[in-house]
Amino acid sequence: MKRKKLAAAVAALALAGLAGTTQAGAVPNTVSGDGGNRIGTLRVNGDAFVKEGGLSATWVKESGDVKQITLSGNRIGVLTGDGVAWVKEGGLSATWVKEATDVKQIALSGNRIGVLKDNGEAHVKEGGLSATWVKESDKVKELELSGNRIGVVTGDGVAWVKEGGLSASWVRESDNAIGIELAGNRIGVLAGNGVAWVKEGGLSASWVREADDVIQLELSGNRIGILKDNGEAHVKEGGLSASWVHEYNQAIQIALSGNRIGVLKGDGDARVKEGGLSATWVLEADNVTELALS
Repeated sequence: MKRKKLAAAVAALALAGLAGTTQAGAVPNTVSGDGGNRIGTLRVNGDAFVKEGGLSATWVKESGDVKQITLSGNRIGVLTGDGVAWVKEGGLSATWVKEATDVKQIALSGNRIGVLKDNGEAHVKEGGLSATWVKESDKVKELELSGNRIGVVTGDGVAWVKEGGLSASWVRESDNAIGIELAGNRIGVLAGNGVAWVKEGGLSASWVREADDVIQLELSGNRIGILKDNGEAHVKEGGLSASWVHEYNQAIQIALSGNRIGVLKGDGDARVKEGGLSATWVLEADNVTELALS
């Protein structure tokens, strides 16, 4: 989920003495992907780096003065410190396109780009990088994209999802939500009491209670990842009632994409594993404040 999560996770774990002070200002964003082979990191100094290919591929510096990075397919999006959203498409050295100003969150999925403006307006475009923006909602505090679905959490804690075109009708999914997550035909919400819920199928499917004491929820394919308020990262694979596998301790962020799992530790180390849930971790970078997978 992107968002609620990372900032909440950092704050909670910082109080527990697990997170460094540099992570405390991290901006929430969408950190999980849909099975791509790119990894992005945001470093303490504001530099954004991306690598493509295997876990030991070489990092490429993408931009400086960045406060959020997000990845989807062959697109990279960054939000810079001045509130400008930029997206590039193609190789890691492609040219940046300025998408919007006065932005506090950027989201990518397929050929869609979404921005959440400082005034609470959520806008989404579909197609090329210079496509026209469509205003989706007001009073939004989080925006999420996946395939032909758009999800928002509004300021009153209501989670809404629409499916289809950019002008489709909204469906009210949940109240008391502090975060929303989308992946394929799954919808996840993190409630204000720390309970993570996921549904699978249509927008009116039934909710399944996944876990308690959660501060971050992530979805990718048939995997669900959670970060508990004690710093434990857990992942399950398969159905919504599958068993949890304990992945890591003292984590402040979790990210999923296909058969990859990433964690960010309180000391700034970013680690990723590829394959089964019990695969071996690979240290990707240090001095990291945010980890994103495509």
